[in-house]
Amino acid sequence: MKDTKQQQKAVVITAEGFEDEEVIYPVIRLKEEGFMVDIATKDAKSVLGRLNFPLELIVRYYATLVDAKKLKPNDYDLVLIPGGFEAPDRMRQVPEILEFVRQMHKQKKIVSAFCHGPWVLISAGIVKGKKIAGYIGIKDDINNAGAIYTDQPAVIDGNIITARHPRDMGDLMKAIFSKFKVENRK
Repeated sequence: MKDTKQQQKAVVITAEGFEDEEVIYPVIRLKEEGFMVDIATKDAKSVLGRLNFPLELIVRYYATLVDAKKLKPNDYDLVLIPGGFEAPDRMRQVPEILEFVRQMHKQKKIVSAFCHGPWVLISAGIVKGKKIAGYIGIKDDINNAGAIYTDQPAVIDGNIITARHPRDMGDLMKAIFSKFKVENRK
């Protein structure tokens, strides 16, 4: 385990109707790699996944539940936004979440999203000119936001890392961890 002063901290932001495996797998992988993990929801509410997985079960052993409206960029090295079409649509309607994502991007911290999660990046206004992967159903949204839809399992464009689909989660997590290994060498 890393010294806590140097331990990286990640926040996974989600909402009611999240794609169950898109929260469970990344949170466990982040913990395995030594990250401290928070899961943020509006008002720190324990919500249910699309398949009725209770968020409290993953929080119990792997993360701390926090209020998404009170996030501070200086507290985190990484923000990860999973999909499920319902959760990202709910998240992008919370101004505090959008501002947090903007500030993370401005500070060049890792901003990651996959499946329908790039909707939040679009609403935060940070994708113009960027190569972005996402679920095929939001391809037009990505392109209409001025980004370049990229049909790859994981895409790194600067500090933004995106992926298309739950089946690409392994590639997404490898891309995230590779970015941290590069930054730690500097």
